[in-house]
Amino acid sequence: MKNFVEELTWRGMIHQMMPGTDELLQKEQVTAYLGIDPTADSLHIGHLCGVMMLRHFQRCGHKPLALVGGATGMIGDPSGKSQERNLLDEETLAHNVKCIKEQLARFLDFDSDAPNKAELVNNYDWMKDFTFLAFARDIGKHITVNYMMAKESVQKRLNGEARDGLSFTEFTYQLLQGYDFLYLNEHKNCKLQLGGADQWGNITTGSELIRRTNGNECYALTCPLVTKSDGRKFGKTESGNIWLDRNRTSPYQFYQFWLNVPDEDAERYIKIFTSLEKEEIDSIIAEHRTDPGRRILQKRLAEEVTVMVHSQQDLEMAQEASNILFGKSTKESLLKLDEQTLLDVFAGVPHFEVEKTSVIGKPLIEVLTADAAVFASKGEMRKLTQGGGVSINKEKLSDANNVVCEADFLDGKYLLAQQGKKKYFLIIAK
Repeated sequence: MKNFVEELTWRGMIHQMMPGTDELLQKEQVTAYLGIDPTADSLHIGHLCGVMMLRHFQRCGHKPLALVGGATGMIGDPSGKSQERNLLDEETLAHNVKCIKEQLARFLDFDSDAPNKAELVNNYDWMKDFTFLAFARDIGKHITVNYMMAKESVQKRLNGEARDGLSFTEFTYQLLQGYDFLYLNEHKNCKLQLGGADQWGNITTGSELIRRTNGNECYALTCPLVTKSDGRKFGKTESGNIWLDRNRTSPYQFYQFWLNVPDEDAERYIKIFTSLEKEEIDSIIAEHRTDPGRRILQKRLAEEVTVMVHSQQDLEMAQEASNILFGKSTKESLLKLDEQTLLDVFAGVPHFEVEKTSVIGKPLIEVLTADAAVFASKGEMRKLTQGGGVSINKEKLSDANNVVCEADFLDGKYLLAQQGKKKYFLIIAK
């Protein structure tokens, strides 16, 4: 089996680690957990570094626990936040947890008979029957307010970074997360907690709680917070998060995100977000540096992550979709796209809406000048058509007077007009 710490080190995925962690991992099969806040019914790529830690952990022969915070999700973690988040009800949380497990199953083995198969745990299961008085008496007495106040996440909120200060609800978060570590240590023999760099304060509260209650050995390891080369937050675009759920971010948009990262970021991301071996990654980077214009690195990164999160079929559709805009493609390529991918591909081109019943049976020259102003005049369209410069649904138009029929519409409502090689227009029939 591979050495987990060595694997994460060359991938640039270790930020902090408690002394003794590496020695423990080389001595025995270790159980570790990583917490995921179920504030939405999908993970986004901001979660991916932590999820990949669990994936590497299992591939190195250890047992991963993915903890979804059904209880702590009702409270909200103040770490890295400038204001208190909205609290979720039980029904919403249950739905989110179910969806997140389905996504995690693409990264982790939950179903085999292996001794290190992954488990999904939900802290709501052990917190739901805990009374406030019992928690205050049995757990709260072990951690002082002085200790909790010294945490960086608390200090930032108290020193003017938040408009409304820090609520008692959020203040208790680190104690609740600390109890998760204690509970899993006692019931699952979990000796290691993994997380992002912003979780170090919460994680060390858990290890301190274990030390003061049962004295068991426990350790912590965090990964750095991934950023872009310009220092901005990773995973955010102008349109928001890049989600793993295809209904929030289509496979085409997902593929395009990775395809368009700068060279400097791509060199870091291919180590963090894929399971490729070091020798292969080094070879890809070296080949890319000889001819950056071919974007070999970005293409391989986009391929690996898209297949891992979605599927080979989704990757092929995303690649087909990319060729439609940026390369040679045919009507067959266009017909392979689902509706959402079609709309994503042509999101930036001019759109025209027409009444379907009024355009069927009309010559294209009338539709593309009067109903949708693709051409400034009929004369312009005739001239371009005669020169082979007009295409409908990726097929050259030979006669501007061809009549529009039902079969021309993609998905029953879209018509793609093209002037020359790069000017597209999407006609949407209502």
